[in-house]
Amino acid sequence: MRETQSNYKVAIIGCGRVSKNHWGPINDIEGFELASICDLQPERGQPLADKLSVPFYRDYDTMLQERPADIVCVLTPSGMHPHHVIDIIEKYGTHIVVEKPMALSQSDLVRMRNAAEKAKVKIFPIYQNRYNKAVQRVRLDLSEGRLGKIALGTVRLRWCRPQPYYDRDPWRGTWAMDGGALTNQGIHYIDLLQYLAGKVESVSAKMATQFVDVEVEDTFVATVKFLSGALGVIEVTTASRPDDFEASISILAEKGTAILGGLACNQLDCYTLDTTAETECSVEIPDAYGFGHWDFFRDVLEDLDGGKPHPISFETGCDAINLLNALYRSAEEGREVFINEKLASKRLGEENADLKAIYLAEATQA
Repeated sequence: MRETQSNYKVAIIGCGRVSKNHWGPINDIEGFELASICDLQPERGQPLADKLSVPFYRDYDTMLQERPADIVCVLTPSGMHPHHVIDIIEKYGTHIVVEKPMALSQSDLVRMRNAAEKAKVKIFPIYQNRYNKAVQRVRLDLSEGRLGKIALGTVRLRWCRPQPYYDRDPWRGTWAMDGGALTNQGIHYIDLLQYLAGKVESVSAKMATQFVDVEVEDTFVATVKFLSGALGVIEVTTASRPDDFEASISILAEKGTAILGGLACNQLDCYTLDTTAETECSVEIPDAYGFGHWDFFRDVLEDLDGGKPHPISFETGCDAINLLNALYRSAEEGREVFINEKLASKRLGEENADLKAIYLAEATQA
């Protein structure tokens, strides 16, 4: 039972597919109260508001002035996350929960950090797959030395995103707002790769656009060297046809091999250290979002109540964005890029005033 009985009022900006993984735990977990929701599209937001018995708004300024909140969940297009996060913090001083990726450019991370520190609020980036039982089991055994030294860590994501997927919204498939397969689909997996195998020293990457008419890549490959001396391979594509086929992470270590699969690394497909864990730590999930948001929000509650700090800190979230930028910079320059160079992609998160104007005052979900 919680020692603190105060409720945190929560507002949601963006009522797209992932929103159910926000209003779901907010409604389920004692200590949160859903105050209001906002979306650019009334035909999407109003029915949800009616279902949840909360007010609906198209403009988040009006919403937060009329219905003050303690926490705002930002579920808008990726390229708008920094603007919405900073604007809301500076105007309303709320804590922020922000979906992946929390930013595209590293300079935006600095601005977000500065705004939160000045307002004395917290930004909680979401990497919900870290909570999967399969991931937690392998992470525990790695951290306690039972798997020994890692030789190789790999990501293989082979999904299908045809042209109609990108044509649905103007922000999709753009460098300013979206990034390509690596950013939109691969972000959780490059986060998990570092979570399990440790921080990266350098990357060498190539990218291509194979089957769709967009600015960004649909196919990305890279080799990785970890600070530990382990090597890695990243393969991320949305050019798989005709369906999604695979999303997996493999860890090959001196005392065993772990292969995590399923829709979102929710299955422990192979675990030679303890084959019983293959069943015990595998969980069926309805979609790629899984169930990790519930544990994520429980940790938000404990953090804000003065308990242990959230295990996914803002700085932890920055690690994935820094790796993301290094990977793109390597592909752009055709050379090995070291993480300590702190180089940003030349295009990811670039300014596009016309595109940004669509989403400045109102919100829509990725």
